[in-house]
Amino acid sequence: MPLTPLRAPRALGRALLPPPLLVLLLTLLVACTSSGDQGDNTDPEQVDAVEVPELSACRDLTPADVAKPSNATRTVDCSEPHTAETYKVGTLPEELHDLAYDSDSLGTWAYTTCGDAFEAFLGADESVVMRARVSWAWFRPSEKAWDEGARWYRCDAIGGGEASEEYDELPETAEGLLVGVQPDDRWMTCANGEQVDTAERVACSEPHTWRAVTTVQVGDETTEYPGDRVVEVRSRDYCAESVSARLGYPPDYDYAYTWFGEGQWNAGNRRSICWARTDQ
Repeated sequence: MPLTPLRAPRALGRALLPPPLLVLLLTLLVACTSSGDQGDNTDPEQVDAVEVPELSACRDLTPADVAKPSNATRTVDCSEPHTAETYKVGTLPEELHDLAYDSDSLGTWAYTTCGDAFEAFLGADESVVMRARVSWAWFRPSEKAWDEGARWYRCDAIGGGEASEEYDELPETAEGLLVGVQPDDRWMTCANGEQVDTAERVACSEPHTWRAVTTVQVGDETTEYPGDRVVEVRSRDYCAESVSARLGYPPDYDYAYTWFGEGQWNAGNRRSICWARTDQ
């Protein structure tokens, strides 16, 4: 959803790509799987498993693995290199058991369940998590296991996001990774380029020209989607004020914003991301 650049007083308004966790959600909603398509380096004992997966297990997942709704990649010791850590597992609530394998309602439920648990696991609120270089993915049983009655779910913390061609290695555990007023810049999202929507996403510990500094809420959980234009304008205005306040109300500053569409609104996201020019 590209926008015309705006200046207010020197403000750049833009619509960017969706945040990692929502893209992963939407990807997994539409993907299909089979017993032979559950990721690379699969463990035969996990393929088509009907038992609830192991909590706190670590795996070396790739973006291709995460694009699938079910995963049977072998676990590794968490002291060894890995890109994923399972932080929540369980059984789907009974009211979801009779849904179709690829029902949108499963994804909506996972967005809330895995998303809330992800914030608690990392020790951060929604605003920080949306700006982090870590995301989450959820997995369900294979279609074969589903047909046999398996109804488990698995939420994994991932060392990267939707735009990642490869994932970063996570520490031995990602629990508490974003605790603190200012989380480690290695795990926060910045951009390096003239225009924030086309700039390369980098860790804030690397040279960058833009930093995702905060998020703004453009609706609450009871609000119906007000339309693209309303969400865009609210994002622009709220981010203009929010970034200005963060910078100490300077007379001249650059900012940008990320707003999201109806599909992600319906999935549960009511926030837009605000960026500030940093030239660091």
